[in-house]
Parts: sequence; C-alpha cells; structure tokens
Amino acid sequence: MARVIAFREALREAMSEEMRRDERVFLMGEEVAEYNGAYKVSQGMLAEFGPKRVIDTPISELGFAAVGVGAAQNGLRPIVEFMTWNFAVLALDQILNTASKMLAMSGGQISCPIVFRGGNGSAGQLGAQHSTAFEALYANIPGIKVVSPSNPYDAKGLLKQAIRYEEDPVMFMESELMYGDKMEVPEEEYYIELGKADIKREGTDVTIISYNKMMKVALGAAAELEKEGISAEVIDLRTIRPLDIPTIINSIKKTNRLVIVEEQWPFGSVSSEISYNVQKDAFDYLDAPIRRITAADAPLHYAPNLVAAALPSVERTVKLVKEVMYLKK
Repeated sequence: MARVIAFREALREAMSEEMRRDERVFLMGEEVAEYNGAYKVSQGMLAEFGPKRVIDTPISELGFAAVGVGAAQNGLRPIVEFMTWNFAVLALDQILNTASKMLAMSGGQISCPIVFRGGNGSAGQLGAQHSTAFEALYANIPGIKVVSPSNPYDAKGLLKQAIRYEEDPVMFMESELMYGDKMEVPEEEYYIELGKADIKREGTDVTIISYNKMMKVALGAAAELEKEGISAEVIDLRTIRPLDIPTIINSIKKTNRLVIVEEQWPFGSVSSEISYNVQKDAFDYLDAPIRRITAADAPLHYAPNLVAAALPSVERTVKLVKEVMYLKK
C-alpha cells in the first residue's frame, strides 16, 4: 500500500520508525522539539519520544555536533539536525577532524555512526550567507558519506538506511524548497542502499545527470527535449559519495553524450569528479565533449533576477543538450 506524503513527512517517518525500532537512536538540534522543527520535519516527535530522545540544543553548532559525535563513538546512533547546512560550517571541526578521522586514528576500533541532516543550497531570497550548496565540499572528505535526495520516496529510504546500517558519518542534505513536495510513498518498510544512482527516465540520445532539487531542471529539460524528438536519459545520483560510476558509464555507452546539471560552484564540483571518471572509463564512447551547468562562480545574491541568472534552468539545459548533439537550435 502507498499513500501521498510530503518530503518533510517522509523524513519524519524515517526517523520515527528507526527510533521506535532502536532506543539508541535520538534526534537533537535547534528547535527540533518544542517548536516541532524549523521546517516542521520533527513535528510530533517530542510528544511521542520525550525530551531525552528529541532534544532542543543551544544555538551552538560546534557544541551540539560534538555531543552527537561523542555519543556516536560511545554506542548511540544520533541524528543531528542543522537548521541549514550553511550554519554547519561552524561544526566543521567536529565533522572533519573527529567524526571522519576517528576510525582511522583508532586503528579501526572506534566508529562514528551519526547522521547530520538539514536544509542545503539556495532556498529563495535568503542572501549569500544562507544559499550555499555543500555536497562537493563534504564529498571531498574521506571517511564520510554524502546523500542528496530529490524526492520523498528516496529521502525516506536513504535516511532509514543511513540511520540503521551506516557505521560511517552520513551528511544528509535536503532542500528547504522541497519539504512540501509530495509523492506516493509505501507504507511498508523499505531501505535504499547508499551509493546507488537511479535512472529516473530512460533515453537514447543524451544522458543528463543531476541530484537534489536540480533534478526538477533535468527532468523538465528532458520533457521539453522529447517534444523535439530528442530522447534524454536522466540519472539521479542520490548519493554523492560514494558515486555510482558504473551506472553513469553504462548510460554513456548507450547515449554517447553527457550533460551534468548541479547547484555547486563550478571549481572542484561534483560534475568535475564525474567528468574525470567518464573520460577515464568511457572516453571512446563519447561523441561530444562533456558539458555542465553549475551555479555561477560567485556568492548567490538576494535579488530574484540575480538568483534566476545564477542557477541552472530548463532553458539553459535544453540549449546545452542541443549543443552536444550539434544542433543549431
């Protein structure tokens, strides 16, 4: 059986189901308890689980991230919510120097099964300091995994997998703009393995790769291209680290062309890593150079016209696909 629920509800169900199953799992973060979460992701959880397992924290990301890391290394399985990943830079010392490195530094004796989650990337007119996409930054750190789902079904399955099975720290990056998105999600329990991309749309002429809310751009472009007889295969990465390179390569062998759409800044981005792997493993299958659309190489400003100009769009993606197919228009 399936029913239609919102993205925030899918996340709430994932956390609640795992907390009912395992008393070691708990949630902590700013306003997650009494206020039901800044984006109402944790609504009702305090009433069900109580203040010892749904914990409001001070406005101190470094402090409560450290509490979570310490708890994980002592046998618990914390979920730490950042109101936005833009604020998580304050906790980077704990993520980079403690959570990601302790397994190696302890000779494999101390793992850190913790999930850090929250809103990521641009979310309308929030200004430069609240609009950074962080997938590429955290994916550059050995010892952690990075998840960036695009829909409620994937979000629930991936989050349950991260909470229940992952022994490494997981950076779970959502989008404030998607919390209200709805789709059918099964009532039955399910998990989605990390590191497995998903082909959201089959195609034969070009591969379009994306993730998180930029999947709307990728799928929108594919729909427009179909009207002109161009068949685009659309891949949702879902997990940024580890990357599912085999799925990407198999698609390139079929379509022979690649366009990547992402919200990262261009330098050292996810598309950079994908492009390296594709040219290394599938160079002879490419009939055109790999092309990409990223965010502008600049802070994202407040004005809506500048936001629109800085981020990928359906129109720009369609134009780029036509370029890799050597079509004039």
